[in-house]
Amino acid sequence: MLDSTKIQRRQSEIRQSLAELVGKDKPTDDETRSMNDLDAEYRSNETRYRAALIAEDTERREAGEELETRSDREWSDLMGRFEMRQVAFALDEGRMLDGATKEIVDEMRSKGGYQGIPVPFEALETRAGETVSGSDLPNPKAIRPTIDRIFPNSVAEKIGVQRIQIAQGELAFPVATSGAVFGWQTDELSNVGAANPYQTTERSLTPDHTGGAQMVITRKALKQAGAGLEAAIRRDLNAVIGTELDRVVINGSGAAGEPLGIIPGAAAYGITETPVGAAATWAAFRAEVVAFMEANAITSASQVNLAFTPAIWADLDDALIAGTAVSEWDRLVKHVGTPATSNVIPDDTALMTANVQGIAPGYLGLYGGVDLIRDPYTKAASGSLVLTGLVTADFTVPRGLQTRILTGLAV
Repeated sequence: MLDSTKIQRRQSEIRQSLAELVGKDKPTDDETRSMNDLDAEYRSNETRYRAALIAEDTERREAGEELETRSDREWSDLMGRFEMRQVAFALDEGRMLDGATKEIVDEMRSKGGYQGIPVPFEALETRAGETVSGSDLPNPKAIRPTIDRIFPNSVAEKIGVQRIQIAQGELAFPVATSGAVFGWQTDELSNVGAANPYQTTERSLTPDHTGGAQMVITRKALKQAGAGLEAAIRRDLNAVIGTELDRVVINGSGAAGEPLGIIPGAAAYGITETPVGAAATWAAFRAEVVAFMEANAITSASQVNLAFTPAIWADLDDALIAGTAVSEWDRLVKHVGTPATSNVIPDDTALMTANVQGIAPGYLGLYGGVDLIRDPYTKAASGSLVLTGLVTADFTVPRGLQTRILTGLAV
C-alpha cells in the first residue's frame, strides 16, 4: 500500500476520534491530553502526506515511462528468440513449437487468419552475431553478408517510401484537396472573402494483393545443415520477398494481382511526368527541383530524393562541363546528395520524391506476417519440404505533388 494512502486513512481515523472528543461538554483531563496529542499527530501527518505525494509522483512518472516502452521492448526481445528452423521442422515432421516461437505464432494467430504457420517480417532479419559454421556442421562453411531487413536498404526506402504494418482491414489516408482562402477587405464593412469548403479525397491500402515466395528444402539440407537452416531460410525468404516488394513499389502494374506502382500509376496518382528527350544533365533535374519549390513542396534541393539506373549515373559522371574537370554528376550531388541507383527503374527514367510535412511520398502496407504453408505432395517422393510464404501487401501514393518523373533520358 502507498504511504500516502496509509497516511490518509490515519488522518480519517484522527478526525473521527477528534469529532467524538470535541462533542463532549466536559472532557476529562485524559481526553483533553488525547485531543492535544491527536491534533499534533494530525499536523505532523499533513507534512508527511505532502512529502509522500511528491515522492510517489516521481515514482509514477518513472513507472509510466517504463510502461510506455515495455511493450515494444518485450516484443523486440521476444522476436530475437524466434527460430525459423522450428517452423521448418513443424511443417516437415509435425514437431511442436515451443518457447518464444510458439508464443509469437499464437499471438499472430489470434489477430488474423493463417492457413499455415505465421512468420513475422521481423523474424527475417539477420541477427547480429549469428553464424552457421562450426566443427560439427560440414555444410555450409561460412555465411555471406545479407540484406539486414526485409524492406530497408532498397531503392523504395531510399526515395522515402514508408512501410506500414497492418493487422487487418483497410487503411485510408485523407488528403486535403481544397481549403481556406485568404482575402482582404475592400472597405470597412465588406467581408474578407468568400468562404471555401474544406474537402478531402482518400488514398487507401487494401488487402487485395497477395503473392507467394516458394522454396524447396531438400531432405539432405534438413538433416545436414542443422542450425545453418535457420539462416538459410531467413536469407532466402528475405531476398526474394524484399526484391519483389521493391519492384512493385516502382513498377507494379496494378493488374494480375499486383499493386499499382509509382511509374505505371503516375496518371492515377496525379504524378507529373516530364519527357526530356536528351541525355541526363543537372539542368534537367534542377528544373524539376524548381517545380517542387514552386509547388511549396520543398524549400531546399537537399530535400529531394532521387533514383535512376546505373547507366544514367555513368552518363552523368562522363559528361564534363566544357573547359573544366567538373562533371554533371558532381553538380548534381553538390545540391541533391547522392541518388540511389537501381535496375528496378526503367532505363530512360528517373524518380524524384520529397517528404512533405512528415508525409511520405508513398506507403507500402504489409498485412500481418508471412503465412508459411507446407506442400506435402509435390516433392513427397524425394522427401523434400516445399514451403510457400504468402505475403499480402498494397501500395499507394497519398499526394502526387511529392513525386516527379523524368522520362526519355537518352542513355
